[in-house]
Amino acid sequence: MKRTPPRRAVHTPRRRVALLIESSRAYGRGLFLGIAKFVREHHQWSVQSEEWKWTDPLPVWLRDWDGDGVIGRVETPEMAAGLQQLGVPVVDVRGSVGGVGLPLIDTDDGKVAQLAAEHLMDRGFRHYAFCGFVGANYSDKRSHWFQERLAQPGFSCHVYLPPKQLVEAQTTGYEKQGLLFQEDLSRWLLGLPKPVGMMACNDIRGQQVLNLCRRLDLVVPEEVAVIGVDNDEVLCELSDPPLSSVAPDTLRIGYDAAVLLERMMAGEKCPANPIFIPPLGIVTRRSTEVLALNDRQLAAGLRFIRDHAFDPITINEVARAAGMSRRVFERRFVAQMGRPPKAEVLRLRLERVKQLLVDTDWSLAEIAQRTGFNHGEYLHAVFTQKTGISPGKFRRQAALVSRGRFRPA
Repeated sequence: MKRTPPRRAVHTPRRRVALLIESSRAYGRGLFLGIAKFVREHHQWSVQSEEWKWTDPLPVWLRDWDGDGVIGRVETPEMAAGLQQLGVPVVDVRGSVGGVGLPLIDTDDGKVAQLAAEHLMDRGFRHYAFCGFVGANYSDKRSHWFQERLAQPGFSCHVYLPPKQLVEAQTTGYEKQGLLFQEDLSRWLLGLPKPVGMMACNDIRGQQVLNLCRRLDLVVPEEVAVIGVDNDEVLCELSDPPLSSVAPDTLRIGYDAAVLLERMMAGEKCPANPIFIPPLGIVTRRSTEVLALNDRQLAAGLRFIRDHAFDPITINEVARAAGMSRRVFERRFVAQMGRPPKAEVLRLRLERVKQLLVDTDWSLAEIAQRTGFNHGEYLHAVFTQKTGISPGKFRRQAALVSRGRFRPA
């Protein structure tokens, strides 16, 4: 009997792909992770990348690069032209340059603005504002869609316009220009009707606004509530107070861009229209954690509570900070917030406990000392009573969530 020779393994040549994406920001790192997920699943790409910034020219190595495709955040017409000269498929994940024939996968700015508007409307604001970088395409689009969504229930929107519009092709250039007109922006902030719910075009602009509010003694979020975009966790947590933000689905954008590039390298035509990916949702932090208050004295009391919630404060001290007697302060606080001041202090302390249980390996006794509970046994009892779960179990479940093994209801 004639033996059939064994089949030789067919080796598919690995695609050589260049990535021109900045890694200094959470958005770019999210794109990298999405692309990495595709590469892990398919094992057919050889990826070339290096530390690259929007302001940098195309890398020198691209001139003689013998590759198969590129995924990049195409920032300028010059960058688009340089990539097209390579003669390989290119997928843009930025959207700054239109009309050059590059397929685009990007965040849906309309959905971003809709989420931000609805988040602020849910908090009962009657006055709204938008602060962006005039001339930056993503900022102008978000401003437009934010105003469109607010107009549906009949709200108007105050939009910051700088005294002089500077022309800048680079995203980072617009952000630097945002620091040029601080006095003008200060006058605009002071002149806004209060309380006001504000959308910033991104987290960088949001942080700039929060810094000015602190300098101008505007109470955040009671007088000015601010939400940004991108959910850059480091930037948001470093803001004072921490900045709420719309979280884009960068993992999906990166993954879908890789899928599209793979198809184009296989000979498929690029899509005629841009592909827009909706955001994941909103990460709420202290900058919008409020119900809109017209009572400036009450807002001052709330600010004192939030600044000193982990100290051994008394309600008498809070009332003095608000310029009221304790009895009047407590009555007005309950009328506006629906809970007494002590309940607000406890809520803030428990939220901080949850954060420390997730982010640190500190003992319960140490967490209790840092959050105003003083003793671990007392914290354990209060936490279990209020949340229905012990601190230890909460920490274990949070660890499972981070490893992707548990999905809380």
